[in-house]
Amino acid sequence: MDLILTNARIVSMEQGDLGYQPSSPKTVVIKAGKIDACLDSHIPIAAAPEHKVIDCQGKLITPGLIDCHTHLIYAGNRANEFEMHLQGVPYPAIAKQGGGILSTVHATRTASIDQLVELALPRLEGLLRSGVTSVEIKSGYGLTLHDEIKMLKAAKHLEDHRRIKVVTTLLAAHAIPPEYQHRSDDYVEHICQEIIPLVAEQKLASSVDVFCESIGFTLAQTEKVFQAAIAHGLQVKGHTEQLSNLGGSALTAHYQGLSADHIEYLDEQGVFALARSNTVATLLPGAFYFLRETQRPPIDLLRQHHIPMAIASDFNPGTSPFADLTLMMNMACTLFGLTPQEALRGVTQHAAQALGFADSRGKIATGYDADLAIWNISHPADLSYQVGVPRLHARVVDGAFTYE
Repeated sequence: MDLILTNARIVSMEQGDLGYQPSSPKTVVIKAGKIDACLDSHIPIAAAPEHKVIDCQGKLITPGLIDCHTHLIYAGNRANEFEMHLQGVPYPAIAKQGGGILSTVHATRTASIDQLVELALPRLEGLLRSGVTSVEIKSGYGLTLHDEIKMLKAAKHLEDHRRIKVVTTLLAAHAIPPEYQHRSDDYVEHICQEIIPLVAEQKLASSVDVFCESIGFTLAQTEKVFQAAIAHGLQVKGHTEQLSNLGGSALTAHYQGLSADHIEYLDEQGVFALARSNTVATLLPGAFYFLRETQRPPIDLLRQHHIPMAIASDFNPGTSPFADLTLMMNMACTLFGLTPQEALRGVTQHAAQALGFADSRGKIATGYDADLAIWNISHPADLSYQVGVPRLHARVVDGAFTYE
């Protein structure tokens, strides 16, 4: 059924300050899951019987929020590591003691697809309540061919349970699995020769990510995975410059990656590389906060070079267990110094670009997907200001209206 939303104040997120300002009352006409028109509300609309008409009563409508970096699919719990970190044990030391990513790997390998879906649904619910209509979900807690595919399938199954768009990313290069300890090059070869080809053939993911870090994969190994991904028609993304500066962001930009994520230790050379590409700088303030980091991303340099900044939850069990994208907007403002407008662009327009959907999601414009969030607020700055106060009235995903 096509949808008509009347008496709505639109925050279109088109380019410029005007796209951030609430409009006068508008009527949004939605057909076949796309935005067909945005008209002044005083213009009469002849609604056909097949149209569902909803009076928004002056509520604010933004593009549906997009969480462009999550790890929603996993089993196990790492609250004990939270206690360890509070006692002063750094994350690399926790990982060396058998904690970190590998502890989640062990639990995830024993879980079935159905169990992984059941565990992920409450996490997803939190994101939906914060206005999310699209979510990227990575693998990376299986680290075998079978278990990585299991995770990607579980992620896509979430669409069968909730009204949400799921974008999947292969992150087999997340950590060195126990079977390949001290043989990281062999594991990279396994990823390139066996995992990536099968994932591409079965269309289980649209991109490939690599944790390029001192406790992850080297620059040379990252490049090898990128080359294999591109050879099989997949796009690339990078977990880069989170704990140190290895040059992973520049490498990601060199291969026209969708995004370079974390980037706390990104240097000027890396910023220049991003500026020469279409690669988005994705900020993950939840992990920065949770790990009590002090090295902030180079926000001023990113602004100076007009590099789009996305914001994502990085929801994961070890370093960012936060299922609220508006909380990330608040953190991006308070911890990184973004403006509320930059924060909203970071979870709409720029997040869409970070997933390869710059021409179809993240704005309210004719021809774009009808993915919307309807809010009980007067100004979009409220989304970065308050946390925990219910504000979402409803979501629209592919033109389908859902009350929350």
